[in-house]
Amino acid sequence: MTFDVYFDVLSRTADPDEWEAALAGIVEQAQRAEPAEVQTALERLAQGMRAMPFFFAQDLAQVVGAVAGLGTDPLVVLPVLVERATEVLESAALFAGLCEADLGEIPDLTDESTAREALARFTELARRRSLDAHEAELLMQAWMSADQLVQPLLVLCQRADARAALPGRERLAAAIEPVRERLGTPSWLAGLLEVLDDEPLIVLDRGFAGTGRGYRVTIGGIADNFQLHTLLAAALISDPADETRLPGRPPTEIEIAAASTGDPAPDGGITGSWNMIDANGDWIWNEGKPADIPHHDGVRVIVLDAAPYERSWNAGRVYPLMLPTLRVDGPLTPQEAAALLSQVKPASR
Repeated sequence: MTFDVYFDVLSRTADPDEWEAALAGIVEQAQRAEPAEVQTALERLAQGMRAMPFFFAQDLAQVVGAVAGLGTDPLVVLPVLVERATEVLESAALFAGLCEADLGEIPDLTDESTAREALARFTELARRRSLDAHEAELLMQAWMSADQLVQPLLVLCQRADARAALPGRERLAAAIEPVRERLGTPSWLAGLLEVLDDEPLIVLDRGFAGTGRGYRVTIGGIADNFQLHTLLAAALISDPADETRLPGRPPTEIEIAAASTGDPAPDGGITGSWNMIDANGDWIWNEGKPADIPHHDGVRVIVLDAAPYERSWNAGRVYPLMLPTLRVDGPLTPQEAAALLSQVKPASR
């Protein structure tokens, strides 16, 4: 079988079983085809996604996600994935808003026995809002398809090059907000849109080891401050201490792997090393993200103090496919570090 055979089936069939079999065939064929052949199929799938209703586009999106890494350039599908994800999220938000305003709740569409009744209720609601039955059905499709349509973008955006090339970021982020707490996958995608890449930091040791040292650091692909905490400790703590790093207990190899490329939830969890404070004296909570750390004179500043109590957590990273980077670019001079430490505020707690 060839890709052409499967695409021919997709173009003419109205049978759900044939449709699903053709999609599965494309995925299987991609496993054994040459990357250039897969790339051509990927581009055909992406083109097909543009014009299809959400119910069908979600199926193609899942196949796109499954085979994108087998072609020569997975980023070619970014524009259509962003376009359809944004459209489905905007429509899903409209569906949810209409339901809550007129019905008092969002109907359960997962039960086939009640979905038909829900569609009838929503169609009547939409008619009163000057929407026709087709428009009402598309809004309902959006609510049911949003997670599936967004999911391939969630996978792809764990790549740094995809985040850098992402088109329509502002509109996509705005489309996520109304459904962020109502649907599952968009919330995770929102987290990826907030990830910093090639971001400079200044890190100052104040009360952790009391050395007064400072470092220039560059980070990327780090989802939250739990992960930042571990990777920063791995880069800066040395036992035994040396002249360039800070004395203390560095994270174990298992803890470092959990925050980078290994098992994200190792037995025994991960133990914290210090308390991170921003330049304003506020705690940098591990539950936050690097983008939350405020700037001081144009750069985000982390001050390291001794931990007031022992902290531990279960997971080293949020996104298993996202490769984090943390590079120590070099030390500050003693004069630079002292000047900055004189400017930052004491911890507020």
